Amino acid sequence: MKLAARAAYSYRGDKSVLPFDDRGPIVFMDGDCVLCTFGARAIARLDRVAEFRICAIQTRLGESVLRHYGLNPQAPYSWLYLVDGHAYTSLDAMIRAGRRMGGWGQLLAPLAILPRSVQDWLYARLARNRYCLFGRTDMCAIVDAKLKQRLLT
Repeated sequence: MKLAARAAYSYRGDKSVLPFDDRGPIVFMDGDCVLCTFGARAIARLDRVAEFRICAIQTRLGESVLRHYGLNPQAPYSWLYLVDGHAYTSLDAMIRAGRRMGGWGQLLAPLAILPRSVQDWLYARLARNRYCLFGRTDMCAIVDAKLKQRLLT
C-alpha cells in the first residue's frame, strides 16, 4: 500500500483533519483488532520515556489522518506511524516505531533487511487475515491505565 506523497506536517493545513497535538510519535491503528490492541499495550509498557501516543482509526481523528494520506480507514492496511510530521505504513512503520522505542521494540529491526516489496507482502497477508487469526476487541474499552493515558480520541 502506498501513502499519498505529502510534505512534513501537511495535515496541519488540511481542513478535513481534526487539529491534534502532534508532538512525539503517534501510532494510528485498528482499535477493533486484537493484534493491534496487543501492540498498543506493548507500546504502553515498553515506551519508557512515554512519548508514543496511540489513536484508533475508528475515531474521527484517526479516520481524518488516514484519509489525508490516501488510506481507507475501513481497509485492512490500517497501521500508520506519524513522527516529526512524516507518515509511514506497513511493516516499515512498525520497524521504525520499534527502533525508536528501543528495548524489545528492536526485535523488529532485522525485518528491515527484507526488500520493501517482501515487507509489504508479509504485512498485507497479516493485515488482511488479522480478524480471522486473532479476533476482535475494543481497544478503547480496555481498563489499562497506561494505555488509556496514551489514547487520542
